[in-house]
Parts: sequence; C-alpha cells; structure tokens
Amino acid sequence: MSDWSLPVLLANLHDDIQRRLQITRQSFAHPGAKGDASEGVWLEMLKTYLPERYRADKAFVVDSKGVFSEQIDVVVYDRQYSPFIFQYQGQTIIPAESVYAIFEAKQAINANHVAYARKKVASVRKLHRTSLPIPYAKGIYPAKPLIPILGGILTFESDWTPCFGDPLWNALGNGSTEEDRLDIGCVTAHGLFVWEQQSNKYGFTNEGKSATAFLFKLISMLQFSGTVPMIDISAYAEWLTK
Repeated sequence: MSDWSLPVLLANLHDDIQRRLQITRQSFAHPGAKGDASEGVWLEMLKTYLPERYRADKAFVVDSKGVFSEQIDVVVYDRQYSPFIFQYQGQTIIPAESVYAIFEAKQAINANHVAYARKKVASVRKLHRTSLPIPYAKGIYPAKPLIPILGGILTFESDWTPCFGDPLWNALGNGSTEEDRLDIGCVTAHGLFVWEQQSNKYGFTNEGKSATAFLFKLISMLQFSGTVPMIDISAYAEWLTK
C-alpha cells in the first residue's frame, strides 16, 4: 500500500501558496516590490500546474487594429496555436486572439481593487479579435466563434469582515455587465467566488484550501472554454506597410 496521500498533497499546495503570499505581505515594505512579489507567486503556481498548452505571464495585450490594453498582472494565453508573442527587455505583448484569462493580483480585496480589476478586464475584452475559417482535408470549417475571456482577481487577504458579504457583492456589481465582469476570484486566506452562468449569480465558497480549489476551478473553466480561434496574422502584418 502506498504511503502517498492525495489530501495531504493538495493541502500542502495551498499551504505553500498561502505561506509565500503571507511572507511577501509581511517582509516587503515597498508597495511596488510587494506587488511584484505577489504577482510572482501566482505566476509561478500557474506556470507550474497549468497544462502545457497554456502559458502565464505579466503582459500587455494588443489587437490587429493596434490598440493596446493596460498592463495585466497575470495573462493566461495559448502558446500551441498562437503564431507570435513579442518579448523584449522583460516586456511581453500578446495578441488578443491568444488570451484565455486575465487576473489582477493584489495584497487584499476591497472595493477599490475590485473596481480596478474590472477596469483591467474590460480593457482586454473590448479589444478586436479575428477568427479565420479552418481548412482541413475535406474542406473548410467555418470561423470559430470567439471564446469568452475569463477575468478575475487574486489576493491574499480581505479588507472586509466577513470576506464574502454584501460589500463584495456590491463591488462585483452582481455580475450585471459582461464587459467588466469578474468570473472568478481567490482570497487565499478565506475562499473563492465564481460567477455561475447557469444560475446567473455569484457563488461564494469559504474554502480552507482556496489556492488549490482556485487552480482546479480555473483549469475546469479553461477546459470548457475550448481552443482559441485561428488568428488572422495578415491583419497584423498590414502594420508593416504603415
């Protein structure tokens, strides 16, 4: 009989993330350094545990019309089918068609941070995305419908007591607008929230292993998202003549 324990492994994954976020919160005095370190914890987790078809980076997102998003703390994007990702001197720029999910990472969740995350999410969702018909051996499949871009917020603590009460519900805006809606959020010390499409409302979970629960929920949501559309690279190439 094996000495391995799956519950212990999953609990330790959460404990590791929570401990590292707590150390970051307590050890770094400079807000910028503290923010960068927190983002690094989330990015390392996603880079380690997401399936290989996905990548995660801090990045800007651009569309074929030359419009850029604001810088996003965590972008989950396709690397299997995306033809280009521009990287230079630590800056990453990703085509809008390649994006699966975007997250804002903060020390604590509060009304200002939720509003900021919603603004960041909207800056990506409003970008133009192309989708080409897909050739195959017997013909051509129609252009794939654009997949919804998931948006969320990642924090260690909450400025609200209790965390999942009316103030958070009000800050999220009841999920009433799709452009800036947050689909998922993790407050490592307390739990997570998820927009439930079928019931058209948020579900809040006071989860003791919230970092692990968030990771598994995100992977499940990505599975149901399907694959990014076939990018029209010629639309981007037109900028070479301008």
